[in-house]
Amino acid sequence: MRTFTALLLLSVAFAAGAPALARDLTFPKMSADQLKAACDKAGGKFSQDSTGNGCGTDCQGKPGTDCTVFCPGDQKCTAQVIGARRPHSVADALTKPTRGN
Repeated sequence: MRTFTALLLLSVAFAAGAPALARDLTFPKMSADQLKAACDKAGGKFSQDSTGNGCGTDCQGKPGTDCTVFCPGDQKCTAQVIGARRPHSVADALTKPTRGN
């Protein structure tokens, strides 16, 4: 029973800390064509629907969901990146940071 309790507490602690591994950032609004160009350059997958435009990458040049950017209509874009990094552009948000950043 102690082992189960310890595992349960460890799982809860890890789950509570997991959101700290991601960071949400806001970028100026951009057109679907601009986001698609940045997405293609980063090797991501571009998507578009009635709510807006998005792009997801694995942060290493392939489609995925580790680094994402979503631009809803005429509003500012939101990026979600892993870790404590603070990219300065949508292109930086979709790619792996260079050493020293």
